[in-house]
Order: sequence, then structure tokens, then C-alpha cells
Amino acid sequence: MDNIQSLVFSSPADAVRAIAPEGPMAIARPHRVTAAGQWFRENFPGEVFYAVKANPSPWVLDALWAGGVRGFDVASEAEVRLVAERFGPEAKLAFMHPVKSRRAIARAYHDYGVRTFVLDTEDELDKILAETNGAKDLTLMVRLAVSNDGASLPLTAKFGVSAADAPALLRRARGATEELMGVSFHVGSQCMRPLAFKAAMLDANRAIIKAGAVVDIVDVGGGFPAIYPGMQPPEMGAYMREIRDTFEQMFVAQNAVLWAEPGRALVAEAGSIVTRVDLRKGDALYLNDGAYGNLFDAVHVKWPFPVKHIREGGSRAKLAPFKFFGPTCDSIDAAPGPFMLPADIREGDHIEIGMLGAYGVAMATGFNGFGDTTTVVSEDAPWESMFGRNTADQAQAEGESGVIQLSDRKRKPRRK
Repeated sequence: MDNIQSLVFSSPADAVRAIAPEGPMAIARPHRVTAAGQWFRENFPGEVFYAVKANPSPWVLDALWAGGVRGFDVASEAEVRLVAERFGPEAKLAFMHPVKSRRAIARAYHDYGVRTFVLDTEDELDKILAETNGAKDLTLMVRLAVSNDGASLPLTAKFGVSAADAPALLRRARGATEELMGVSFHVGSQCMRPLAFKAAMLDANRAIIKAGAVVDIVDVGGGFPAIYPGMQPPEMGAYMREIRDTFEQMFVAQNAVLWAEPGRALVAEAGSIVTRVDLRKGDALYLNDGAYGNLFDAVHVKWPFPVKHIREGGSRAKLAPFKFFGPTCDSIDAAPGPFMLPADIREGDHIEIGMLGAYGVAMATGFNGFGDTTTVVSEDAPWESMFGRNTADQAQAEGESGVIQLSDRKRKPRRK
């Protein structure tokens, strides 16, 4: 359960000193979410849909709204309800889970006004049409299977229609709606190569040409990266340029638009987790948070999340490698690291684990009676940021405003 404090602190260390919660503490930096949302709105040459699953916390949604984001990629009935009830009809919801229950489809359409649905099979299309009573005001998005070679966390096994089957599904979706039809894909989480978006868009273009169907939307999905130790992506503007330039080549309607579904990129750097050391055994630190709490990715994905030591007065000891164990009785509740921390770290010290604004609190459970997390706001800067990295030379290359825009000379086949 997320116990949200209304207090605002200058730093996580100040929050620890003032609150000293029994459980872990989530650090929220709404100002960084707002800045990331504004950056995407100004630089992505299309419409931005936040992937709510990355972090559905109210403070995240409100911060994105403050940054002008009005689109939300929702993947469940609960996410539909969360966003719709918080922001009302001004929010634009896209139900982007390729496999939905019939009840979720019906409630999204009839109760919350959702009109955009994704699919990757004819069976899913049949479900959507049946539960919306054959509605003709749908925006239907066909999800394509594409390469995830540039991703740190590939997502190819579960969703996406194959290149062989895509043309027939595109034609069927085109005929099923009198409104818009589009293609979507996902290049994989934490994509480290901007060219991966180009390759996926060209794959989509080949499917569109084979189908002979007019496409109104190209949704490039998510996968936009954040910075982790040892994982330094290219600057975000490089991704925007590849997407913009490749879109110019695609055989889509003249008035076609681009969509994106960033999740991690918008929120990762805006959140961290502060956990307490309850016991030390040699190089093993037993913490009050772990795999079943806010550290799922640190345990199971095994990315090198950054760490900071928090102790009154600090420490002058040299850094040493440590592994983490979580608070549950389950032996797999462990993160091998190594996490570099002062060699004299001891019981009662705290550790801030950074870059967990995405898939941190969103993944937590109440297993074994643990899970209560206190959330506080911190006004400090993130450790690393993908935003605000554009140099003056880059800004000049992209235009005086630094904003990447689509060419006015674009020529596409008109929708018939």
C-alpha cells in the first residue's frame, strides 16, 4: 500500500531524517516528470501517450498532465478507470493491450468512451467488434512483430502479428471501421539504438504496401531509454530524428500522424527508493525492501541501478561490492549486484536506489506481510537525465527552437 506523505523535502536524506519510516520510502520528483513530458511534447513529431503501467501513481499522472500530456496508453480496465475518473473526457485513452477480456472492452467503450483499441489477431478484432456492438467509430491499431535487437529487455515473444499474416489483418481492420486505422509496434524496453525505430518503421511500411490499405496512424510504441550505470544511450534527439526522417518515407495517408507510448523515459529518473539496512552478513545486506516490493527490476532484470549511501555524518570508507537480500522469507528475494557502497556500511544505514521511477512502486506486492511504502516529494535533481542534454549546436541543427518538426513538403497518398 502506498502511504503518501504531503511533506516536501530538499533531499532524500532530509526525508529519512524527518520521517524514519519502518518500511521503504519512495522518492517522488514530480518536477522531473513534468519536464520530461514537456520535452516529449515539444520534440516528438506527433502525439504522446504515456504508458500508465510504468508508474500509475497519482503524482505521476498529475505531473504529466501539468506538462501538457493528454494521451494515455492504458492496458487494463483498472487503468482505464483510473485515468478517466481522474481527468475526465479531456484525457485521450488508447487501450493498447493486444489481448483484452470481453468485459474490459465493453466497459472501456460504453462506460468510459474509449475508442482506440489495439489487436494482433482476427479473433481479437472479432471480440472488439462484438463488445462494441459493431461500432464504426473505432480507431483500430494493428500491432506488428518487429525486431528487438537494439533493446536491453526484448519484448518479442508475446505480442505482434507476423510479417506474413500482417497484410490480411491490416485489410480486415481497415474494412471494420469508418474512422482511423493504424499500425503499432514495440522495439523493446530500453532501446539503445535509434536506428531500431527506423528498421521497425520500414518493416511496418512493407506490411502496409503489401496490404494495400490506407493507414492513418503510425504508433512507434515505447522503448525510449533512461540512463543507468554502464548504459549510456545516445541523446534523445537522435531517436526523434530517426523517427521523423523515416516517417517521411512511409506509404501512409497524406494526413497520417505519429504516436508514441513512452513509459520508462518519462518517469525513470524522477523516482528512487530509500531502503534501510536491517542486518549485515559480510558482503550481504538485508534490507526492508526487495524483489516482492519496489525492487523487482533490481532483482529479476538485474540492471545496474545506481546506489547512494545515507547516514548521518556520512562515511569516509572506501567503496566495496555488496549484494542485497529483501525482507521476505523467500530465498529468491535477492539481488546479486554488485552494489558499490562504503565498506563500513552497517545496520540502520539507508541506501537510495536510483532510476526506479519506472517499474518500482508499480511492481510492488504485499507478499509475506511486507509492502507498505511511504512516498514523499523531493525537490532535488535526478542523478542522470536524458532531457536538457541538447547542446546549442544540436539546437541550431534542429532549428532555432530546438524542436523537431515534420517537413511541410511531406507528400503521402491521400486516404480514399
